[in-house]
Amino acid sequence: MNTGDTAWILACSALVLLMTPGLAFFYGGLVRRKNATATIMHSIMCMGLVGVVWVLWGYSLAFGNDVAGLGFVGDLQWFGLAGVSASEPQEGSTIPHQVFMVFQGMFAIITPALITGAFAERIKFSAFVIFTILWVTIVYAPVAHWVWHGDGWLFKLGALDFAGGTVVHINSGIAALAAALVIGKRIGFGDQPMPPHNVPMVVLGAGLLWFGWFGFNAGSALAANGTAVNAFVVTNTAAAAAIVSWVAMSWIFGKRPSIIGAASGAVAGLVAITPAAGFVGAIPAIIIGAGAGIICYGAIELLLKLKVDDALAVWGVHGMGGTWGALATGIFVGIGFSSFGELAGASGRGEQILIQVVGIVATAIWSFVVTAIILLAIKYTVGLRVEESQEQLGLDLTQHGEGAYTT
Repeated sequence: MNTGDTAWILACSALVLLMTPGLAFFYGGLVRRKNATATIMHSIMCMGLVGVVWVLWGYSLAFGNDVAGLGFVGDLQWFGLAGVSASEPQEGSTIPHQVFMVFQGMFAIITPALITGAFAERIKFSAFVIFTILWVTIVYAPVAHWVWHGDGWLFKLGALDFAGGTVVHINSGIAALAAALVIGKRIGFGDQPMPPHNVPMVVLGAGLLWFGWFGFNAGSALAANGTAVNAFVVTNTAAAAAIVSWVAMSWIFGKRPSIIGAASGAVAGLVAITPAAGFVGAIPAIIIGAGAGIICYGAIELLLKLKVDDALAVWGVHGMGGTWGALATGIFVGIGFSSFGELAGASGRGEQILIQVVGIVATAIWSFVVTAIILLAIKYTVGLRVEESQEQLGLDLTQHGEGAYTT
């Protein structure tokens, strides 16, 4: 066991946890005033619900022994963290098993919190609670096993996802699209303006996300080493490039250099570099970040034209940003950092790109279909949406009895 590596990953775990309150500010500022508290509550509640689920069964399903050799899901050998040591290193690692567990737990917490942006301002709180528990168990844990467990079928295939482009961002982004379609539009969507109610809060949230993302990506090296350093550098570089490209798009097509666009661009760049952070250098990071700003901006505009109410653009930023990042990982792996042969298991770059596509498509299908099934089951049992009168009044008062502001 290496104490330096252990200290670094513990610090990174704290950084990743900070991302969820950061997301709460980001999403809370983007919604209308009457829904700010309810939107923030979604992220905070994910910290509670998933924090418990991960310890009880989520971690074991994601990283436990593979069931039946199928590479699909883990068993329950570590239910309630039985046998997960706080002092003995995880096999093949220099950090204690519990350190790895808690680091991965922070990823599991923020992933369903990301989805909540799609159904903001209209979901029943009880439905959200049930959805979160089921989604982490049935959707997130298996995909994490596919990609990050040594016996996972995508891991064996050679799919590359350094810090969660597939597991976190494509997974949550596609789930968000399913949620937007199943739950339907907000009252007045497309007919009345629904601007962000607190722009400084949005920027604060984006800043906290950026800060925490250093733990998200650099921590995924699972050691204080050169890979962590490279991941830290390219994370910052891609976010910077995405700000520039997104603001350029908003300036060209929206006629104004938008501050909301700058904040959204930073997040898009962070999303896109996530799968590639341990595999590419600074120049590819600029290309990946700049591409994310353009692609994600275009994706959001497309969904608006199609009149799909993904309220806080989760599919556009995380779904499409993660897809571009996963594909770009295959395109640029080994350029500017180490070499292709050292980093990719495929025999050639074309094959690696094809493997990345397989991972993207498989995750998208699984996430969309199973998310839709979960939501439809909730819809026809306890119900998904608040009543129309409650939506008009706002979820802060009708769901929680607490407004965000006193005046």
